[in-house]
Formats: sequence, structure tokens, C-alpha cells
Amino acid sequence: MKASPENEFEYCKVKLKESISELINSNKLDEAKSIIKEYEDIVKNDREIYSMNAIVAIMEHRLKDAKDILNKGLEVHKTDFDLLYNMGYIYQLENNLDLSINFYEKALDSADKIEDKELIVNILKEMNAKGFSHKTSIIILTYNNLDYNKPCIESIRKYTKAGTYEIVVVDNNSTDGTKEWLKEQNDLKVIFNTENVGFPKGCNQGISIADETNDILLLNNDTLVTPNWLDNLTIALHSSNDIGAVGAVTNSCSNYQTIQSDYTDFNGLLEFAQKNNISDPSKWENRLRLVGFCMLIKREVLEKIGLLDELFTPGNFEDDDYSYRIISEGYKLLLCKDSYIYHFGGASFKIEPDKYNNVLDINKSKFKDKWGFDPHYSAFIRYEIIDLIDRPNKEEMIRVLEVGCACGGTLLEIKNQYKNADLFGIELNESSAKIARTFANVKAENIENENLNYDEKYFDYIIFADVLEHLYDPGKVLTNLKKYLKDDGKVLASIPNVMHYSVIRNLINGRWYYEDAGILDRTHIRFFTLTEINNLFIESGYEGMNYSSTTLAETLHDQEFIDTLSMLSAAEPKSQFSAYQYIIRANKKTN
Repeated sequence: MKASPENEFEYCKVKLKESISELINSNKLDEAKSIIKEYEDIVKNDREIYSMNAIVAIMEHRLKDAKDILNKGLEVHKTDFDLLYNMGYIYQLENNLDLSINFYEKALDSADKIEDKELIVNILKEMNAKGFSHKTSIIILTYNNLDYNKPCIESIRKYTKAGTYEIVVVDNNSTDGTKEWLKEQNDLKVIFNTENVGFPKGCNQGISIADETNDILLLNNDTLVTPNWLDNLTIALHSSNDIGAVGAVTNSCSNYQTIQSDYTDFNGLLEFAQKNNISDPSKWENRLRLVGFCMLIKREVLEKIGLLDELFTPGNFEDDDYSYRIISEGYKLLLCKDSYIYHFGGASFKIEPDKYNNVLDINKSKFKDKWGFDPHYSAFIRYEIIDLIDRPNKEEMIRVLEVGCACGGTLLEIKNQYKNADLFGIELNESSAKIARTFANVKAENIENENLNYDEKYFDYIIFADVLEHLYDPGKVLTNLKKYLKDDGKVLASIPNVMHYSVIRNLINGRWYYEDAGILDRTHIRFFTLTEINNLFIESGYEGMNYSSTTLAETLHDQEFIDTLSMLSAAEPKSQFSAYQYIIRANKKTN
């Protein structure tokens, strides 16, 4: 009986794979690669071919290529033993042992054959016997709030591997029973202060009694940790020698460290965290700063840059300061979206919000005096601008110049999304430019200078985020920069709208700036409506403008005011009074 075409095809696949395997074993790698390419043209996403292709790359000492191949394979075959094993092997070759152990453990979970399980178990035993594991001292400050302190510490005990950590508690003179409860615990290192010394000094006290070989994790007492939280942070921290500190994501936090969740109770939280907390390097993002509610710091970094700056007592901005100190020493910060913990948020300050806001203002001024730039503005990530980048292939190399890049928050996020992006910046503030210069080619100069020393037709995108309104001659700058754009290059910009209802309301009440939002202020030189923006780009040699806008939350009173303005104005549409900022994408005009 004649075999079916399907069976013949499967037979041919098996024979081809056997041929490839024989060529690899015979070290005939060029021939193996040739057949692999032919096979891939016919059959897509074959897990064995991914492994074979990666093995060839390993044998040719192309470890980065091998990881890229395996990562693509794991996107399709998440639990394939060979792919996971080979990834563990590569990280072992690179001496990146935390990631190596992580992938070997995943391979062990996926192994069906007894011999494969035994192989992985023996590898892990050997690695652990050599003492490759990293330990952590978890520093927690308490000041009353016993109802938060107990669940926080109990969650650490329950969801963190025994033997990988110690808990160090510094109590700032609690009076609600917290001290008494802490004295009953026999697995904690505790310092009892006779006064509230604040967060930075308290953390420094805790670090001083921590095991001197451990990494240091600063953890707020109003948190609940979840399965694999610390393992995943540790893997990320030690994934590279140039990683200085890492942070977790949560349900309530500033600095873009919140991710969406859909749980409504504790069981839902655990289920969500278990699905989320699977170690995954693709979920790590480079950041300028990390919030200290959960921040893991490498021991060698602590020894190099020292303790938290007690200038920021009683608390706030000491984590910003520490983040920039880490970056200034040449290290990177990672936000780990594969480590989720629950954060009640601000438990220590909710009782006295006015006092808290006053401390916030004072410490923000201290930070600006120390560093020479605003801690919030300089780290903004302009996602609405990044969303205008229209490259469908994220592996494609793009060159981006941001004018007024501050410390480079937007540029760094572009790099997170587009790994092959080549980043450039221009920033007047030398202090900000110095931070951005740690990961991008940034010049501290005035964009209104005509000669910028870039090759013509060099950039795919030039970004102006809230910059054009600060220039004496924005049209001249746009015209001058056109020569540095590729023929298909684009300008991406955000410009405040002088027709926004809040500006008009302030104006007719005798005030010429935004009192609340602070975007339009006394530093602006030029003011724009939608019509003026359109004319600016046309006259500067651009075409194909695309417009969108950002808005503010409007009260009923605001909407009534907008209706009144619309009745008095010939401007169409009415939305021009609601547009807070215009977001523009403009094409270079080439003829």
C-alpha cells in the first residue's frame, strides 16, 4: 500500500533532521547551516530546528545569536526541554549562573525522560555545591501600623525560599504593639530606636547589621510579597555585571511601576502573581530611577557608592538620589515586570497628608540643589511620543535624536522597545545631559545653534517634547534640522495649546500661566494654537502632518465654560478648547 503524502513529508522531515544532526556531530557546520536554512524555508517554527540552529551557533562561539534563536523558539514552544536546557547551558558558559539555574530548573519541570531529569538534577547539585546562590538581607522599617507589619513579614516567610534571605527590621519607636510583636519573633534581626529617625537613616542602620556578603533589599512594610518575587529579582540583578539595582512592579506606585491587574481578593492576587512571576528577561526594562518600596541593590554597588543620603530625612527622594548615584557609577537599573508584589501604598503618611506634602516639597528642593535638575520632569517618559514611531519591525535599526532630552527617560524607553535604536540627544542642562550620556550620545548645547555636527540625512526621527515653545525661532530650528532627517524621516513633537480653557480662564482672571498643571508657565517664549502649529510646520518644510491631543479631566463647570467659549468663537471644532497639548507627527518635505 502506498504511503500518504503526509506520511512521506513527515518521513522526509525526520531524515533531514538526522542528516543535520550527523553534520553537527561531524563538525560540518556550514553544511548543517545550509540544510537548516532550506528546512526553515519550508517548515516554520520547528522546535528541533531551533535547537539545532542554536547548537551550531554555540559551536561557532556566537552565544548572543544562540540566545536570540532560542528565545524565538521559546516564544512558540515555552516548555520545550531542549530549548530550555540549551538556554541554561549558554548562561552557564557565560558564568551567568542565576539565569542558568533558572532555565535548568524550567527544563527539569519539562523533562519527560528519566535520564533527562537525572542529568538536570546532577547539574544543579554541582552548581549549588559550588555556592553560586546569592543571598539577600531584606531591610524593613516599621513605625506603628502593626496591621501592615505582620502580614508583610509573614508573606516573606511564606513565599521566599528558606536559606536565601534574612529579615532586618528597624523600628522607629512604634507605640501600637509593633515593638512587642517584634520582640516575640525569633527569626528577625531588630533595631529598636527610641525616636523616629526617618527612612534613610533607618535603612542605613539596618544595612549596618545585615550580613556583609548579602545583597540589600529595601522593602516597604505596607507590602505583601508573592511566589518567586525574590528569585526573579535576584536573577535579573545578577544577569550582568553592569546591573546595579532592580525593582519590582505592583498595583500602586509612581514612576510607571504599576501594571494592570484584575484580582479582587487575596486568592486572586496569588493567582495573578503566580502567572506573572515567571522569570523572563524580555520583561526587564532599563530605567533611570527605581522607587524604594522594593529595591534590590547589589552588594558591590553598595560598597562602591555608600549608604543612603540622610540629607533626605525623614524620607522621599532618597531613592531617586540613590538611583542616579548608581547610574553615575556606570551601572544600569532594571524594572522587573516578572516580579509582582502588592503595595497598600503610603501607609506611614496617610495619617498626616499635609505634613507629608510639605516634606515632599522640601526634599524635592534638596534634590534639585544636589543634582541640578528636577527629579520628576527629568525622568518623564513620553509614551504618547514613542507611540508615533511606526516601525513594524522592532529588530530594525533606527536613529533617534531627542531635543531637550533631560535625563533621557523617553530615549531609554525607546531603547527598551527598539533594541537596535541608536540614541542621540541635545540638552541645555549639563547635569541632566551627564545622566543621559551614560546610555546615549548626548550633547549639552543650544539647539538654536545652526551647526550641530551631524551627518545629513542621518536620523529617522527627531523629537521635540515641550521644546518648540521655549525657542526664540522654532521655525528656523525646524528648517535647519530638516537636513539631518532621512528623506522618509519624521519630526515628533508635543506643543501646549494656548487655546486650552484653563489658559483662557487664567488669562481673563489676570494670570498668564497654568497654575495647576505647570506645563505652560512664565518660561514660554512662543505660544501656539492648532492653526499656528500647522502653519509652523508647513512654512518650515514639512508635510503630511498628523495631529492628536492630550486632555485634562473636566468638571461640569469646565464643560460649561468650554460651551460658552465655543459660542463666542468661530474656531472649529470645539475640541480645540479641550486640547491641552497637541501631539504632532510631520514628514520631511522632499520636493
